[in-house]
Amino acid sequence: MPDRSHSRPCQPDAPSLGRGLADLAEQALAHTPTGCGAAATAMAAPDGPGTTADGGPATAATHPDLSSLVSVQLSAGEGPIPDAQQGGCPVGADDLLRETRWPAFRAWALDAGIRSTVTLPFACDGLEVTVSLYGLRPGPLAEAARGTTELLGDLATESLARDRLYRDALAQVDQLDAALRSRPVVDQACGIVMHVLGCDPDEAFDLLRRTSQRSNRKLIELAGTVVRTRGRGLEKNLIALDRSAAPGRGRRGSAPDPGPPG
Repeated sequence: MPDRSHSRPCQPDAPSLGRGLADLAEQALAHTPTGCGAAATAMAAPDGPGTTADGGPATAATHPDLSSLVSVQLSAGEGPIPDAQQGGCPVGADDLLRETRWPAFRAWALDAGIRSTVTLPFACDGLEVTVSLYGLRPGPLAEAARGTTELLGDLATESLARDRLYRDALAQVDQLDAALRSRPVVDQACGIVMHVLGCDPDEAFDLLRRTSQRSNRKLIELAGTVVRTRGRGLEKNLIALDRSAAPGRGRRGSAPDPGPPG
């Protein structure tokens, strides 16, 4: 069956997560003598903080055939992995040849020569991780998977969760940095709008924000256009946009919206 030295991460949301899952699968298999292969998955819990970049699960397996078994379960929503995730406890089958659950998974597993399996679920800080072990012969894998494998799963899940939170924090820092760097441009644009319309700072920012939303342009891009032109040629557009955006304020009018500036 599978060559234990082969590892192939599938759909990782980040290289570190993919490597962590691959290491977890390899270590779990190494400590389960009756197993022939292992796979690990990770995904954000439904009520957990922040999701991965693509919102999908990350998986790793010790053999490509096992990656297919994982994909079948996740796509069909049936199998030991979904059941373990939902129930929060180990789920397995001592002999898939006699198993009546999970018809799609069972067919794929038997076609790959798999006769027994068990999946252990773990969770930490909004991250759900599973470790699945597979055997070529019928027999209970649950007992063999306990002990060292459970400890490995707990430690790896905690480490992966910390790494994900760290990367989320870095992303937030980048967003804050971008916001700080864009603030002077937005302030300048607000000053130009205030000069053209004779409005206060809050009204100027609100107009830019509404114009950004309606034109499907980023606020910083719109502000850059206003600053780059210094408001020249935009007076009529800004006045008309101000009237259509807030007809209840002092400058009433019925002029149609001519579109966003520049």
